[in-house]
Amino acid sequence: MFKKGVLLIVLLGILLPFLLMGLLSVSKGWFYPDIFPKSFTLGHWQLLLHQESELQQSLLLSLLMALGVASVATLLGFWVSKELAYAKQRNTWLLLAYWPFVLSPVVLAILLQRFFIYAGLSVSFIGVSLGQLLLAFPYTVILFQSFWSNYILELYQQSVTLGASTVQVFRQILLPIAAPILLICFFQTFLISWFEYGLTQLIGVGKIKTLTILVFKYVNEANIFHAALASLLLMLPPCLLLWLNKRFVFSKLV
Repeated sequence: MFKKGVLLIVLLGILLPFLLMGLLSVSKGWFYPDIFPKSFTLGHWQLLLHQESELQQSLLLSLLMALGVASVATLLGFWVSKELAYAKQRNTWLLLAYWPFVLSPVVLAILLQRFFIYAGLSVSFIGVSLGQLLLAFPYTVILFQSFWSNYILELYQQSVTLGASTVQVFRQILLPIAAPILLICFFQTFLISWFEYGLTQLIGVGKIKTLTILVFKYVNEANIFHAALASLLLMLPPCLLLWLNKRFVFSKLV
């Protein structure tokens, strides 16, 4: 009985923010001291169906950016980490990979902003994506280091010695073994890009409106109904990735 009570409290603690945001996203005219909104509307959600809607454009922009950053960072990190596994100065290079995480993203963006302006990449989709890649790529290199064990490196060498091409080794040997960690890396880098705010705000100068930028914009405008809707949209992909991760990755590892 005690365990069920504790479990119920924990579940309520987890679900309460989602329930509140869901209620706000369909509310209209909720003022103090009213306990509940005066009326309800689906008008906020219908904004997603309008092609010129700021929310719809922001959602598509965020999805496209996060998918691009996650794909490039995962593939590049997998290849670079293999090369690092053979490098003589491996520890030095790995130490450099931690550098972006020593500083906060905002401080890192301030240091890099001038270079992006000189390169003409400021206030652009490519510039913000490259900025996010500066966080995602080192993370993938660090993550993949645990994959390149002596066993994997020897397996790779033996395959090449026996005449297998690089493509054959990747498709028939490395990919089946590395599939779980590749998926985990893709999910993690997707989330890094999806929730990134500091670099996106400074390099995009607030004009590249991802969902995180839009949530803060609505909060500053005291538009709690649209802020709640944007926050729910922000939470949907992570919840979906968490379910996919548990369903297709961890279930096979256990």
